[in-house]
Formats: sequence, structure tokens, C-alpha cells
Amino acid sequence: MPEIGEKIYRDLLDHSIKSFYDHASSIGRRYARQDEVGTPFCVTIDSQTLEDQTVTVRERDSREQYRVASGQIVDVIAKKLREKH
Repeated sequence: MPEIGEKIYRDLLDHSIKSFYDHASSIGRRYARQDEVGTPFCVTIDSQTLEDQTVTVRERDSREQYRVASGQIVDVIAKKLREKH
């Protein structure tokens, strides 16, 4: 589902939220790579995204995961980033 991932990636960049688009390997390996470099949030697109247009957000520090409407991801990430500072 690269078209969904690329749209979210562009939307985040358009709102000055530094982002990295990664579609290689298993999700566990992707999470590990992003944890290693300090990425505070990961957004995962899966088969449920096609059903209900939600994505999974995973927070690095707490490892908490929750579903968010894909159209609201920029607002959710921006708010979480503001809360961290």
C-alpha cells in the first residue's frame, strides 16, 4: 500500500514534520531500526487501513500503539510532538 504511505509521508513533510518512509523488511525490524535512530513515532499501514482508513501509531518511549484515522495523522503527530516539548 505504498500510495497511502507516500501520501502520509508527503503530508507530514508538508507540515514541517521530519519524516522517513520505510517499506523494507518486517514491521518488527522497521520498529527496531527507527527505535535505534530515535524516531519518536512510527505510523504503520496495514490491511485494516484499506477497510477503515485508519493507521497504527506506535510511540517509541512507551511502545503504546493506537489506531488513528489516516486523515488526522498530521494533527495527531503534531500535537504529540508539542506535548513532548
